[in-house]
Amino acid sequence: MAETKQKVAPLDPVWSRVCDEAVAAIAVEPLLGGLVHSSLLHHPTMERALAYRFSLKLASGEMSEQILREIADEAYQSDPLLGQSARADLMAVYDRDPACHRYLQPILFFKGYQAVQAYRVGHWLWGQGRHDLSYFVQMRVSEVFGVDIHPAARLGKGIMIDHAHSIVIGETAVVGDNVSMLHSVTLGGTGKEDGDRHPKIEDGVLIGAGAKVLGNIRIGHCSRIAAGSVVLADVPPCTTVAGVPAKVVGEAGCSQPALTMDQRLKNCQY
Repeated sequence: MAETKQKVAPLDPVWSRVCDEAVAAIAVEPLLGGLVHSSLLHHPTMERALAYRFSLKLASGEMSEQILREIADEAYQSDPLLGQSARADLMAVYDRDPACHRYLQPILFFKGYQAVQAYRVGHWLWGQGRHDLSYFVQMRVSEVFGVDIHPAARLGKGIMIDHAHSIVIGETAVVGDNVSMLHSVTLGGTGKEDGDRHPKIEDGVLIGAGAKVLGNIRIGHCSRIAAGSVVLADVPPCTTVAGVPAKVVGEAGCSQPALTMDQRLKNCQY
């Protein structure tokens, strides 16, 4: 008699830790049991859980939870990069946000993380030529989370958007890997021009709260943009810019400003 082979899920230490934390969270606060079970423990993989959260948060009278769940499940099944990016983003939030103490927090509670994952599904739809549906996702992400990312914009892995209030990222913007930004950041254009008109943010950049980066300009890797700055020209790598309009005021202060999240202007020349 032939043996029946049991399908074993691949090892996923990130998702395993999320589930362990979920069990512990219910033990401490039983009233969260329904939320934690339906959002996390009910799902065999992180991708399935994210698809559920996507549908739950973005559903409305215009688009049902079931339809959105099917869209997200299709996206995660079709493109493994979505799940890889979600894990990298989760680790970025956990490592860089001092208010994040557990892996499950961004998935359940942090709108910046949830908004980025929803954008990623919208971006997948855009790549499939399903533009109207991707615009619907953009609209709902903006309405629900206060984060407006055009589905054609390109975001790398390890993205952390802290607080995530009033974030705007335009159509032709490109954001590299391991970028951190705070609330009220705009990556926008400078007028009504068409074509490639939005900033290109290289890897490891830290963008402070309220900063506006405008036009088809390049922000060099591992640079820092001080809070409240208006950046209208290219920024050299590994430097700090500040002011309105922004100018170089010193070095970045460390090799990885997006990881350290240090926004103090130490040893800068004004």
